[in-house]
Amino acid sequence: MKNNIKFVLGILASLVFITSCSDDFIDVEPPVENSENFFNSEEDYQKALIGAYDLLQSTYLNVMLGEIASDNTLAGGESATDVPGIQEIDDMVHTDVNAQLRDIWRWMYAGVNRANYIMEFQDKTDFPGKEGVIAQTRFLRAYYYFELVKWFGDVPLAIDRRILFGEETSIDRAPKEEVYAAIEADLIYAADNLPAVQAEAGRVTQGAARALLGKVYLYQDKFTEAAEVLDLVVAGPYDLVTDYNSIFEQEGENNIESVFEVQYTDEEGAGFECLQCSEGNVAVGFNGIRNYSGPLFESGFSFNVPTEEAYNAFETGDIRRDVAILDIEALAAQEGATYVEGFEHTGYYNRKYIARQGDLNTGDANLTNPNNYRAIRFADVLLMAAEAHNRKTSPNDALAQTYLNRVRNRAQLADVAVTGAALTEAIYQERRVELMGEGHRFFDLVRTGRAAQAIDGFTTNKNELFPIPLIEIELAGNRWDQNDGY
Repeated sequence: MKNNIKFVLGILASLVFITSCSDDFIDVEPPVENSENFFNSEEDYQKALIGAYDLLQSTYLNVMLGEIASDNTLAGGESATDVPGIQEIDDMVHTDVNAQLRDIWRWMYAGVNRANYIMEFQDKTDFPGKEGVIAQTRFLRAYYYFELVKWFGDVPLAIDRRILFGEETSIDRAPKEEVYAAIEADLIYAADNLPAVQAEAGRVTQGAARALLGKVYLYQDKFTEAAEVLDLVVAGPYDLVTDYNSIFEQEGENNIESVFEVQYTDEEGAGFECLQCSEGNVAVGFNGIRNYSGPLFESGFSFNVPTEEAYNAFETGDIRRDVAILDIEALAAQEGATYVEGFEHTGYYNRKYIARQGDLNTGDANLTNPNNYRAIRFADVLLMAAEAHNRKTSPNDALAQTYLNRVRNRAQLADVAVTGAALTEAIYQERRVELMGEGHRFFDLVRTGRAAQAIDGFTTNKNELFPIPLIEIELAGNRWDQNDGY
C-alpha cells in the first residue's frame, strides 16, 4: 500500500461541503450538516483538506487533452466517433458544447469550492500547525485556478468563499490578470508556510509551491521573478534520478525528482457514470493498448497515441525515447505480443502512462490504474529555470546552459553551448522530449507563440483558449461573453 494521503470518497460522504455527484461549478446540494457543527477540531480541517486534494485525481483529463491538443499525439480510440469531444479537440474543431471541456470546467471549480470552503471558515478554530493546513489549501486553490485560466482565460474568481447555488447569475468572469494575481498570492503564502518535506507522500511542500509559482510567472512572461523563485527550488532538496527508466514505474513514485505528484490507488472500484469519482488514474486506461496480450502491460482504449513526428523528435542516442513512447510493433516482433489497431493507429503509445501488469485490476480495470501523475518533476523545474534565465531582461545564458545540460546529460546527450535565441530554441526542444506525454506540450506552444506553426488546424486569436461551456454561460443568465472565435 502506498504511504500517501488516502483520497477515499467514503470519507468525503461525512463532509459538510459535499457536492452533487457531478461536481458542478456551483454547490447545488444542501449541506449534509450545518457548518456550525463542523470545523471544530483539527480533524475536521484535515478531512476537508483531503476533500480538496481529491479533485486533483480528476485532472487526468487535463493531462490527456494537453497532449492530444498538441502536435505530440492524436486522439485515437476505437473510431472517429469514439468520445467525440476528444476527437474534436484533436482536430481543433471543438465548440462550446464539448462534454470534456465542461468536465474540466466543473471539476476544477469543484476543487476551488472545496478549498474555498475551508478558507471560509479558516478562523473558526485554532490548533497547532493550522498555518500548514491553510497553506496546503491555498496551494490547491491556486492549482485549480491555474488550470482554469490556462484553459479558459478570464474566469469567475471567488476568494475565501464558496460559489453557491443562485449566485451564478450575479458573478462575472474576472480578467485573467486578477486570477493570476490571486494565484500568486496563494502560492507565496503557501511557500512561506509549508515545510521542505512532508511526513506523508502526496502532501504539498514548500518546493511544490515555489515550483508552481515559478511556472505561473513563466506563463505571464515574468522571467526575472520566475528565475528567482525557481533557483530556490533548484537549490534543494530535489535532484534528478539516475535511472530515467524507473521514473514512471511504481517504484519510481514520490522519488527525489518528484516535486509534486498526484496520488492514485487501485483499491476502489469505479464506473463510467462518475469518472471523477475514480481513485485510479483514468487516463492510463484510455492511453492503453487495445486488446493487448503480452508482457509488461495491460489493455486499454488506445487514445492519445503519439505521432511518428513526436517519436522522431528525439536525438539519436537519447535514452528517453523508448521510455516515453512504446513502439508496439517492435514489442510484438520481439515478445510475441498481440493487439488490435485502433483509430489513427500510429504504432506508438504513451509508455509513461499506460497500464502495467501487477495492478489489482479492480473493476472497471481500465478506470482504476494506480499510476501516480508526476505533476511537477525536478527536470521540469530545471528547464523552466533555464528558460527564465535565458529570456529575462538581463539574460544569464551560462546558468541557463548549466540547468539545460543537467537534463541532457542524464539523457546521455552532449552539452549545448549556444546562447541567445538559439539557446531558447534548444530549451523549447528539450522541454518537448523530456516532458513528452505529460500534458504540458499544448500550453508550452501557446505561451511561447508557436502553436499555429506546430498544430494542424490551430487558428490564431482563437485556439489559444478553449470555449466557456455554453451551459455555464446559460446558467449565468447569459451575462458572460464567449471567448473570441467561438
